[in-house]
Amino acid sequence: MATVTLSTRLAKEEANKIDELAANLGLDRGAVLKQLIRKGLKEIQIERALDGYRRGTITLSRAAEMAELSLRDILLRLPEESVELNYDVEELRRDLEV
Repeated sequence: MATVTLSTRLAKEEANKIDELAANLGLDRGAVLKQLIRKGLKEIQIERALDGYRRGTITLSRAAEMAELSLRDILLRLPEESVELNYDVEELRRDLEV
């Protein structure tokens, strides 16, 4: 996998928290930053997908695809995020065809 170097500015307190976390985990700052970015990116993907589903602009299967989750996993996230299941027979048929 090709990599790129990114940089950002953080408040001193945030940088200190990252360094403290790195020390507690026995990792270097870069490894912790990668973990934080990956987890944050995943959560934002899930939030955007669930928001689209909540607003009715995308289907549940599209939300799962956007979140890079299985249909089962996105279903499990609905109650955690207080999102109601809006799923009819026609949508089920479409999902089964896929």
